[in-house]
Amino acid sequence: MARDHRLPGALAAVHPRRRTPYRATLLIGAVVAVLAATSDLRGAIAFSSFAVLLYYALANAAAATLTDAEGRPPRAVPAVGLLGCLLLSVSLVLSLG
Repeated sequence: MARDHRLPGALAAVHPRRRTPYRATLLIGAVVAVLAATSDLRGAIAFSSFAVLLYYALANAAAATLTDAEGRPPRAVPAVGLLGCLLLSVSLVLSLG
């Protein structure tokens, strides 16, 4: 994103040996460390859990669209996975409310 000028250009620096955006990684690490040290983490943990469940729900929905040639699992597997993720997401939201 920094190379596309959507972020400050200094964040585009790539480590010569590891080939990773090390300045951006350090900045994000510092921001997360400050937030973790100064705020209540329960909300962040709940949001992270919800996001992971949503991600897995989407993966199960995508698995249901595979063809036999693409290695589709039995139809019940992604259906049960999708339903389980959605139920866990709803129970997480209700337990926080």
